[in-house]
Amino acid sequence: MDMLRKAVIVCFATLLLFTASALSFAQTAAERAVEEAKKYAGQTLSVTWEAGLQAQGIRAILPEWEEKTGVQINLVELSFWDLHDKVITEHLAGTGAYDALAISYAFMGDFVNAGVLEPIEKWVEQYMPPEDLEDIHPAFKEAFQYYGGKLYALAADGDVFILYYRKDLFEDETNKQEFYEKYGYELAPPKTWKEFYEIAKFFTDKYAPEIYGAVIQRGMQSYSWFTGQFIGNGGQFFDPETMKPLINSEIGVQTLKEMIQQNEVMPPGVIKWGFMEALAAWLDGKVAMIITWPPIGRWSEGYGVRTKQLAWVPPSKVVGKVGYAPMPNGRSTLAAGFSVGVASQSKKKELAYLFAQWLTSPETSLKLVMLPFTLVDPFRLSHYQSVIYRNAWDNAGEYLDTLYEAAKGGVLELNIPGAREYFAALEQAITSAFAGEDPKKALDLAAAKWEEITERFGREKQKEAYATYLNLQNAIWKLE
Repeated sequence: MDMLRKAVIVCFATLLLFTASALSFAQTAAERAVEEAKKYAGQTLSVTWEAGLQAQGIRAILPEWEEKTGVQINLVELSFWDLHDKVITEHLAGTGAYDALAISYAFMGDFVNAGVLEPIEKWVEQYMPPEDLEDIHPAFKEAFQYYGGKLYALAADGDVFILYYRKDLFEDETNKQEFYEKYGYELAPPKTWKEFYEIAKFFTDKYAPEIYGAVIQRGMQSYSWFTGQFIGNGGQFFDPETMKPLINSEIGVQTLKEMIQQNEVMPPGVIKWGFMEALAAWLDGKVAMIITWPPIGRWSEGYGVRTKQLAWVPPSKVVGKVGYAPMPNGRSTLAAGFSVGVASQSKKKELAYLFAQWLTSPETSLKLVMLPFTLVDPFRLSHYQSVIYRNAWDNAGEYLDTLYEAAKGGVLELNIPGAREYFAALEQAITSAFAGEDPKKALDLAAAKWEEITERFGREKQKEAYATYLNLQNAIWKLE
């Protein structure tokens, strides 16, 4: 009888546990996060975020969180690189200044190496519906959230470069005929970098100075464009056996020479152009192609540009004329991209996690990615399929499909310890070559700096970290 009674008690307890678990996940991720956060009402979280439009998007939805939970958010706006440098400095000083952190996935190696991040798997298991993790696009699921097999962050942004092109110019019958006669193939979005150059040259030769063939911002963050083109050409950053840099290999030099050649068919002075100059040229109808981030696709169609936050965006002269394609060679850089993690020195870790879960949940994040002025881009499978989003403008569905496909073949930037320094050395080489330095010499100097960085961090440790990188979805070996 005692055994039977024990069995009944165990079964009943199991049933109660199962029922409680089922009820807990009957709520959405956002609802569960809000409910649990209410017990912390009256407290304040310090959250880092990129200054500018990124922060304005977050600020627009924070009142909902604060009203529902009673938890205030102190949003600490930092420049992109200070999201790395200042966060690590504060951590090493032991200030405990931040609770939740906006993390570009390229910073993950440095953050984990320095002990900045708290693993979050225990809270994910406790509070998040399991299907929510499965809703993340595979390209972002690993690199944006995990490092060394541990879960440290929740994906919050799906940055990927795509090619935008002027359909009216590409579909013009005279242009099509003249292009075919000159190059022997159909005028269409370029599938290779050779085609990209030839198409850009065709339009520049025919229309300049009114219209140039292409534009890419060349005055800042050129390493991101180099990455996609370099990997697409068959390159890799290091020899995985020795950690010898390969950016100055034949493929690396070829890639940089291609970039220099492309500059010749872009607007004059492009080597000093940043995001704003490239955006203005595109929206003004002065170029036939641009390779850049997702927000430009929204602004090209005039989506939300009348909001006060986007008052600085020039009126679009290309509404209804824009087509979308992945970068040539099908290798679109996953450039920057953010997730949200918990600071290991925070005294409010669970609350910081709950805020991250609410912010990145399917329902909250859809509001964010659809805000016209935010720089947060689709990263969940449900975002790409959202009926509301797909009807935001005439060809929004085509736009979302292209973002999804481009990310599938996307190229991850380095995320090993020292990535910030590796990027800076590569950027300097590209800038020097654009200014006239011999490409091989410039990349040799960068490779020498890469060797110094590797030695400082420890060659064996870096070799281990690079092996971890190579095992990520969308790392080099996975692209074949």
